[in-house]
Amino acid sequence: MKKKVKIGLLPRVIIAILLGIFFGYFMPTPLARVFLTFNGIFSQFLGFMIPLIIIGLVTPAIADIGKGAGKLLLVTVIIAYVDTVVAGGLAYGTGLCLFPSMIASTGGAMPHIDKATELAPYFSINIPAMTDVMSGLVFSFMLGLGIAYGGLTATKNIFNEFKYVIEKVIAKAIIPLLPLYIFGVFLNMAHNGQAQQILLVFSQIIIVILVLHVFILVYQFCIAGAIIRRNPFRLLWNMMPAYLTALGTSSSAATIPVTLEQTMKNGVGKEIAGFVVPLCATIHLSGSAMKITACALTICLLVGLPHDPALFIYFILMLSIIMVAAPGVPGGAIMAALAPLASILGFNSEAQALMIALYIAMDSFGTACNVTGDGAIALVVNKMFGKKER
Repeated sequence: MKKKVKIGLLPRVIIAILLGIFFGYFMPTPLARVFLTFNGIFSQFLGFMIPLIIIGLVTPAIADIGKGAGKLLLVTVIIAYVDTVVAGGLAYGTGLCLFPSMIASTGGAMPHIDKATELAPYFSINIPAMTDVMSGLVFSFMLGLGIAYGGLTATKNIFNEFKYVIEKVIAKAIIPLLPLYIFGVFLNMAHNGQAQQILLVFSQIIIVILVLHVFILVYQFCIAGAIIRRNPFRLLWNMMPAYLTALGTSSSAATIPVTLEQTMKNGVGKEIAGFVVPLCATIHLSGSAMKITACALTICLLVGLPHDPALFIYFILMLSIIMVAAPGVPGGAIMAALAPLASILGFNSEAQALMIALYIAMDSFGTACNVTGDGAIALVVNKMFGKKER
Protein backbone atom coordinates (compact mmCIF):
# COMPACT_ATOMS: atom_id res chain seq x y z
CA MET A 1 0.00 0.00 0.00
CA LYS A 2 1.13 3.50 -0.81
CA LYS A 3 1.82 5.65 2.19
CA LYS A 4 -0.37 8.75 2.39
CA VAL A 5 1.56 12.00 2.17
CA LYS A 6 0.57 14.35 4.98
CA ILE A 7 0.83 18.06 4.34
CA GLY A 8 1.65 20.05 7.47
CA LEU A 9 -0.37 22.98 8.76
CA LEU A 10 2.15 25.62 7.62
CA PRO A 11 2.17 24.48 3.95
CA ARG A 12 -1.64 24.27 3.99
CA VAL A 13 -1.92 27.80 5.37
CA ILE A 14 0.54 29.15 2.76
CA ILE A 15 -1.41 27.39 -0.02
CA ALA A 16 -4.67 28.79 1.38
CA ILE A 17 -3.28 32.34 1.38
CA LEU A 18 -1.96 32.08 -2.19
CA LEU A 19 -5.16 30.48 -3.53
CA GLY A 20 -7.31 33.00 -1.67
CA ILE A 21 -5.45 35.90 -3.26
CA PHE A 22 -5.45 34.24 -6.70
CA PHE A 23 -9.17 33.44 -6.77
CA GLY A 24 -10.10 36.70 -5.05
CA TYR A 25 -9.44 38.67 -8.23
CA PHE A 26 -11.82 36.80 -10.53
CA MET A 27 -14.04 34.37 -8.56
CA PRO A 28 -17.74 35.10 -9.25
CA THR A 29 -19.36 36.98 -6.38
CA PRO A 30 -22.08 34.33 -5.72
CA LEU A 31 -19.41 31.65 -5.23
CA ALA A 32 -17.18 33.93 -3.14
CA ARG A 33 -20.13 34.59 -0.82
CA VAL A 34 -20.31 30.85 -0.09
CA PHE A 35 -16.83 30.99 1.47
CA LEU A 36 -17.74 34.14 3.40
CA THR A 37 -20.80 32.37 4.76
CA PHE A 38 -18.59 29.53 6.00
CA ASN A 39 -16.20 32.08 7.54
CA GLY A 40 -19.04 33.77 9.39
CA ILE A 41 -20.20 30.48 10.91
CA PHE A 42 -16.66 29.33 11.71
CA SER A 43 -15.79 32.63 13.43
CA GLN A 44 -18.93 32.30 15.58
CA PHE A 45 -17.84 28.77 16.51
CA LEU A 46 -14.36 30.06 17.39
CA GLY A 47 -15.90 32.73 19.61
CA PHE A 48 -17.99 30.06 21.34
CA MET A 49 -14.93 27.83 21.84
CA ILE A 50 -12.47 30.44 23.19
CA PRO A 51 -13.73 30.51 26.83
CA LEU A 52 -14.08 26.71 26.77
CA ILE A 53 -10.48 26.41 25.53
CA ILE A 54 -9.37 28.56 28.46
CA ILE A 55 -11.30 26.46 31.00
CA GLY A 56 -10.40 23.14 29.41
CA LEU A 57 -6.66 23.79 29.10
CA VAL A 58 -5.83 26.18 31.93
CA THR A 59 -7.70 24.38 34.74
CA PRO A 60 -5.75 21.08 34.47
CA ALA A 61 -2.48 23.01 33.95
CA ILE A 62 -2.99 25.02 37.15
CA ALA A 63 -4.04 21.84 38.99
CA ASP A 64 -0.79 20.17 37.92
CA ILE A 65 1.58 23.00 38.85
CA GLY A 66 -0.38 24.55 41.73
CA LYS A 67 1.20 22.36 44.39
CA GLY A 68 4.83 21.42 44.06
CA ALA A 69 8.27 21.74 45.55
CA GLY A 70 7.73 24.96 47.53
CA LYS A 71 10.37 27.62 46.84
CA LEU A 72 11.75 25.73 43.84
CA LEU A 73 8.34 25.84 42.13
CA LEU A 74 7.69 29.46 43.07
CA VAL A 75 11.08 30.72 41.85
CA THR A 76 10.85 28.79 38.57
CA VAL A 77 7.32 30.06 37.86
CA ILE A 78 8.30 33.68 38.63
CA ILE A 79 11.42 33.56 36.43
CA ALA A 80 9.51 31.95 33.56
CA TYR A 81 6.62 34.41 33.81
CA VAL A 82 8.85 37.49 34.06
CA ASP A 83 10.94 36.36 31.08
CA THR A 84 7.78 35.74 29.02
CA VAL A 85 6.47 39.22 29.88
CA VAL A 86 9.86 40.83 29.10
CA ALA A 87 9.92 39.13 25.68
CA GLY A 88 6.44 40.48 24.93
CA GLY A 89 7.48 43.94 26.09
CA LEU A 90 10.60 43.79 23.91
CA ALA A 91 8.45 42.95 20.89
CA TYR A 92 6.09 45.83 21.65
CA GLY A 93 8.92 48.35 22.11
CA THR A 94 10.69 47.23 18.95
CA GLY A 95 7.40 47.28 17.05
CA LEU A 96 6.61 50.84 18.12
CA CYS A 97 9.99 51.95 16.76
CA LEU A 98 9.95 50.03 13.47
CA PHE A 99 6.46 48.96 12.43
CA PRO A 100 4.82 52.37 11.75
CA SER A 101 7.46 53.26 9.14
CA MET A 102 7.30 49.75 7.64
CA ILE A 103 3.53 49.97 7.30
CA ALA A 104 3.77 53.51 5.93
CA SER A 105 6.19 52.28 3.24
CA THR A 106 3.51 49.83 2.04
CA GLY A 107 0.74 52.42 1.86
CA GLY A 108 -0.27 53.05 5.49
CA ALA A 109 -3.47 51.71 7.03
CA MET A 110 -5.59 49.27 5.05
CA PRO A 111 -7.71 50.98 2.39
CA HIS A 112 -11.33 51.81 3.12
CA ILE A 113 -13.82 49.30 1.73
CA ASP A 114 -16.77 50.61 -0.24
CA LYS A 115 -19.92 49.15 1.35
CA ALA A 116 -21.53 48.87 -2.07
CA THR A 117 -18.87 46.44 -3.34
CA GLU A 118 -18.11 44.63 -0.06
CA LEU A 119 -18.83 40.90 -0.10
CA ALA A 120 -21.42 39.66 2.36
CA PRO A 121 -22.36 36.13 3.51
CA TYR A 122 -25.67 34.62 2.43
CA PHE A 123 -26.73 34.18 6.05
CA SER A 124 -25.23 34.17 9.54
CA ILE A 125 -25.66 32.05 12.66
CA ASN A 126 -25.24 33.52 16.12
CA ILE A 127 -23.46 31.16 18.56
CA PRO A 128 -23.04 33.09 21.84
CA ALA A 129 -20.27 32.01 24.21
CA MET A 130 -21.35 30.31 27.44
CA THR A 131 -19.20 32.72 29.45
CA ASP A 132 -16.81 35.58 28.75
CA VAL A 133 -13.05 35.18 28.68
CA MET A 134 -12.22 36.83 32.00
CA SER A 135 -14.87 34.83 33.86
CA GLY A 136 -13.47 31.66 32.28
CA LEU A 137 -9.92 32.55 33.33
CA VAL A 138 -10.87 33.37 36.94
CA PHE A 139 -12.94 30.17 37.12
CA SER A 140 -9.97 28.15 35.79
CA PHE A 141 -7.56 29.55 38.36
CA MET A 142 -10.01 29.15 41.25
CA LEU A 143 -10.82 25.56 40.31
CA GLY A 144 -7.25 24.59 39.37
CA LEU A 145 -5.84 25.82 42.69
CA GLY A 146 -8.73 24.20 44.57
CA ILE A 147 -8.03 20.86 42.89
CA ALA A 148 -4.30 21.11 43.62
CA TYR A 149 -4.48 22.07 47.27
CA GLY A 150 -7.59 20.03 48.08
CA GLY A 151 -6.35 16.86 46.42
CA LEU A 152 -9.65 16.60 44.53
CA THR A 153 -8.85 13.57 42.40
CA ALA A 154 -12.38 13.04 41.07
CA THR A 155 -12.73 16.69 40.01
CA LYS A 156 -9.26 16.61 38.45
CA ASN A 157 -10.22 13.53 36.42
CA ILE A 158 -13.36 15.30 35.17
CA PHE A 159 -11.35 18.29 33.94
CA ASN A 160 -8.64 16.08 32.46
CA GLU A 161 -11.40 14.42 30.42
CA PHE A 162 -12.80 17.85 29.50
CA LYS A 163 -9.28 18.84 28.41
CA TYR A 164 -9.22 15.74 26.20
CA VAL A 165 -12.49 16.84 24.55
CA ILE A 166 -11.19 20.38 23.96
CA GLU A 167 -7.90 19.08 22.54
CA LYS A 168 -9.80 16.81 20.15
CA VAL A 169 -12.06 19.68 19.02
CA ILE A 170 -8.96 21.80 18.32
CA ALA A 171 -7.09 18.96 16.58
CA LYS A 172 -9.98 17.45 14.61
CA ALA A 173 -12.23 20.45 13.87
CA ILE A 174 -10.56 23.83 14.32
CA ILE A 175 -7.03 23.13 12.99
CA PRO A 176 -8.20 21.19 9.86
CA LEU A 177 -10.68 23.95 8.98
CA LEU A 178 -8.25 26.83 9.58
CA PRO A 179 -6.78 26.77 6.04
CA LEU A 180 -10.30 27.04 4.54
CA TYR A 181 -11.07 29.89 6.94
CA ILE A 182 -7.84 31.70 6.02
CA PHE A 183 -8.59 31.08 2.32
CA GLY A 184 -11.90 32.91 2.77
CA VAL A 185 -10.25 35.80 4.59
CA PHE A 186 -7.64 36.37 1.87
CA LEU A 187 -10.25 35.81 -0.85
CA ASN A 188 -12.22 38.69 0.66
CA MET A 189 -9.10 40.85 1.02
CA ALA A 190 -8.07 40.29 -2.59
CA HIS A 191 -11.62 41.21 -3.69
CA ASN A 192 -11.40 44.40 -1.59
CA GLY A 193 -7.88 45.30 -2.80
CA GLN A 194 -6.16 44.76 0.56
CA ALA A 195 -4.20 41.53 -0.02
CA GLN A 196 -1.07 43.00 -1.63
CA GLN A 197 -0.44 45.42 1.21
CA ILE A 198 -0.99 42.71 3.84
CA LEU A 199 1.60 40.45 2.19
CA LEU A 200 4.14 43.28 1.93
CA VAL A 201 3.71 44.08 5.62
CA PHE A 202 3.86 40.40 6.62
CA SER A 203 7.16 39.85 4.78
CA GLN A 204 8.83 42.72 6.67
CA ILE A 205 7.39 41.84 10.08
CA ILE A 206 8.53 38.21 9.79
CA ILE A 207 12.14 39.34 9.31
CA VAL A 208 11.95 41.54 12.42
CA ILE A 209 10.47 38.68 14.47
CA LEU A 210 13.19 36.26 13.37
CA VAL A 211 15.89 38.74 14.44
CA LEU A 212 14.08 39.34 17.75
CA HIS A 213 13.91 35.64 18.58
CA VAL A 214 17.70 35.32 18.17
CA PHE A 215 18.20 38.41 20.35
CA ILE A 216 15.97 36.92 23.09
CA LEU A 217 18.02 33.72 23.19
CA VAL A 218 21.28 35.70 23.38
CA TYR A 219 20.11 37.88 26.28
CA GLN A 220 18.66 34.87 28.15
CA PHE A 221 21.96 33.01 28.03
CA CYS A 222 24.02 36.14 28.69
CA ILE A 223 22.10 36.66 31.93
CA ALA A 224 22.34 32.96 32.86
CA GLY A 225 26.06 32.93 31.95
CA ALA A 226 26.72 36.02 34.08
CA ILE A 227 24.93 34.45 37.07
CA ILE A 228 26.81 31.14 36.89
CA ARG A 229 30.02 32.71 35.51
CA ARG A 230 30.32 30.66 32.35
CA ASN A 231 30.57 31.48 28.64
CA PRO A 232 26.96 32.19 27.53
CA PHE A 233 27.60 31.38 23.88
CA ARG A 234 29.02 27.96 24.70
CA LEU A 235 25.95 27.29 26.88
CA LEU A 236 23.67 28.40 24.05
CA TRP A 237 25.56 26.28 21.52
CA ASN A 238 25.07 23.22 23.73
CA MET A 239 21.28 23.77 23.52
CA MET A 240 21.26 23.72 19.70
CA PRO A 241 20.02 20.09 19.44
CA ALA A 242 16.94 21.10 21.44
CA TYR A 243 16.50 24.19 19.25
CA LEU A 244 16.70 22.16 16.04
CA THR A 245 14.36 19.47 17.38
CA ALA A 246 11.76 22.09 18.30
CA LEU A 247 12.23 23.69 14.89
CA GLY A 248 11.34 20.37 13.29
CA THR A 249 8.52 19.27 15.60
CA SER A 250 6.93 22.67 16.50
CA SER A 251 6.17 21.12 19.90
CA SER A 252 7.65 22.04 23.29
CA ALA A 253 6.30 18.84 24.81
CA ALA A 254 7.81 16.60 22.12
CA THR A 255 11.20 18.28 22.58
CA ILE A 256 11.37 17.71 26.37
CA PRO A 257 13.68 14.63 26.20
CA VAL A 258 16.24 16.49 24.06
CA THR A 259 15.96 19.65 26.17
CA LEU A 260 16.56 17.58 29.31
CA GLU A 261 19.64 15.91 27.88
CA GLN A 262 21.23 19.15 26.65
CA THR A 263 20.39 20.98 29.87
CA MET A 264 22.23 18.32 31.89
CA LYS A 265 25.18 18.58 29.47
CA ASN A 266 25.36 22.24 30.49
CA GLY A 267 25.95 21.10 34.08
CA VAL A 268 22.43 21.27 35.51
CA GLY A 269 21.76 18.54 38.09
CA LYS A 270 19.44 15.70 37.08
CA GLU A 271 16.83 16.49 39.73
CA ILE A 272 16.71 20.22 38.90
CA ALA A 273 16.59 19.56 35.15
CA GLY A 274 13.88 16.92 35.60
CA PHE A 275 11.75 19.45 37.50
CA VAL A 276 12.45 22.69 35.59
CA VAL A 277 12.40 21.52 31.96
CA PRO A 278 8.94 19.83 31.92
CA LEU A 279 7.49 22.69 33.98
CA CYS A 280 8.95 25.38 31.71
CA ALA A 281 7.66 23.52 28.64
CA THR A 282 4.23 24.53 29.96
CA ILE A 283 4.78 27.96 31.51
CA HIS A 284 7.77 29.55 29.72
CA LEU A 285 6.67 30.94 26.36
CA SER A 286 8.97 33.86 25.62
CA GLY A 287 9.14 33.13 21.88
CA SER A 288 5.38 32.75 21.55
CA ALA A 289 4.66 35.91 23.57
CA MET A 290 7.13 37.87 21.44
CA LYS A 291 5.58 36.67 18.18
CA ILE A 292 1.98 37.20 19.24
CA THR A 293 2.69 40.69 20.61
CA ALA A 294 4.54 41.75 17.45
CA CYS A 295 1.81 40.37 15.19
CA ALA A 296 -0.94 41.94 17.31
CA LEU A 297 0.73 45.37 17.21
CA THR A 298 1.12 45.08 13.43
CA ILE A 299 -2.58 44.39 12.94
CA CYS A 300 -3.58 47.16 15.39
CA LEU A 301 -1.52 49.61 13.31
CA LEU A 302 -2.98 48.30 10.05
CA VAL A 303 -6.64 48.43 11.03
CA GLY A 304 -6.49 51.46 13.34
CA LEU A 305 -7.10 49.77 16.70
CA PRO A 306 -5.80 51.31 19.98
CA HIS A 307 -2.25 50.26 20.79
CA ASP A 308 -1.14 52.48 23.69
CA PRO A 309 1.47 51.12 26.17
CA ALA A 310 -0.95 50.65 29.09
CA LEU A 311 -3.29 48.54 26.94
CA PHE A 312 -0.48 46.38 25.58
CA ILE A 313 1.14 45.89 28.99
CA TYR A 314 -2.21 44.58 30.25
CA PHE A 315 -2.49 42.39 27.14
CA ILE A 316 1.02 40.93 27.60
CA LEU A 317 0.45 40.24 31.31
CA MET A 318 -2.80 38.38 30.57
CA LEU A 319 -1.39 36.61 27.50
CA SER A 320 1.52 35.23 29.55
CA ILE A 321 -0.96 33.67 31.98
CA ILE A 322 -3.48 32.39 29.45
CA MET A 323 -0.88 30.52 27.37
CA VAL A 324 0.25 28.27 30.25
CA ALA A 325 -1.30 25.13 28.72
CA ALA A 326 -0.66 25.99 25.08
CA PRO A 327 2.37 23.75 24.31
CA GLY A 328 0.39 20.53 24.70
CA VAL A 329 -1.99 21.36 21.85
CA PRO A 330 -1.22 21.85 18.13
CA GLY A 331 -1.66 25.55 17.46
CA GLY A 332 -2.42 25.93 21.16
CA ALA A 333 -0.63 29.24 21.76
CA ILE A 334 -2.52 31.16 19.09
CA MET A 335 -5.81 29.44 20.01
CA ALA A 336 -5.40 30.52 23.64
CA ALA A 337 -4.26 33.99 22.54
CA LEU A 338 -7.52 34.60 20.67
CA ALA A 339 -9.13 35.27 24.05
CA PRO A 340 -7.10 38.36 25.06
CA LEU A 341 -6.88 39.47 21.43
CA ALA A 342 -10.66 39.72 21.28
CA SER A 343 -11.43 40.86 24.84
CA ILE A 344 -8.53 43.29 25.40
CA LEU A 345 -7.43 44.50 21.95
CA GLY A 346 -10.86 44.27 20.29
CA PHE A 347 -9.87 41.99 17.40
CA ASN A 348 -12.76 40.95 15.17
CA SER A 349 -12.91 37.63 13.29
CA GLU A 350 -10.94 38.98 10.30
CA ALA A 351 -8.16 40.35 12.52
CA GLN A 352 -8.03 37.04 14.39
CA ALA A 353 -7.66 35.15 11.10
CA LEU A 354 -4.76 37.41 10.11
CA MET A 355 -3.15 36.71 13.48
CA ILE A 356 -3.50 32.96 12.97
CA ALA A 357 -1.96 33.13 9.49
CA LEU A 358 0.95 35.33 10.55
CA TYR A 359 1.62 33.28 13.71
CA ILE A 360 1.55 29.89 11.96
CA ALA A 361 4.00 31.18 9.34
CA MET A 362 6.63 31.32 12.13
CA ASP A 363 5.28 28.70 14.53
CA SER A 364 8.36 26.50 14.79
CA PHE A 365 10.71 29.45 15.46
CA GLY A 366 8.66 30.53 18.48
CA THR A 367 8.66 26.99 19.85
CA ALA A 368 12.42 26.70 19.33
CA CYS A 369 12.91 29.97 21.21
CA ASN A 370 10.69 28.73 24.07
CA VAL A 371 12.46 25.41 24.65
CA THR A 372 15.99 26.73 24.20
CA GLY A 373 15.28 29.44 26.77
CA ASP A 374 14.15 26.71 29.20
CA GLY A 375 17.81 25.69 29.37
CA ALA A 376 18.79 29.20 30.53
CA ILE A 377 16.18 29.15 33.30
CA ALA A 378 17.36 25.70 34.42
CA LEU A 379 20.92 27.06 34.77
CA VAL A 380 19.77 29.89 37.04
CA VAL A 381 17.52 27.65 39.16
CA ASN A 382 20.33 25.10 39.45
CA LYS A 383 22.66 27.84 40.73
CA MET A 384 20.08 28.72 43.42
CA PHE A 385 18.88 25.27 44.48
CA GLY A 386 21.12 22.60 42.96
CA LYS A 387 23.87 20.64 44.63
CA LYS A 388 27.31 22.00 43.87
CA GLU A 389 28.94 19.78 41.29
CA ARG A 390 32.32 19.97 39.67
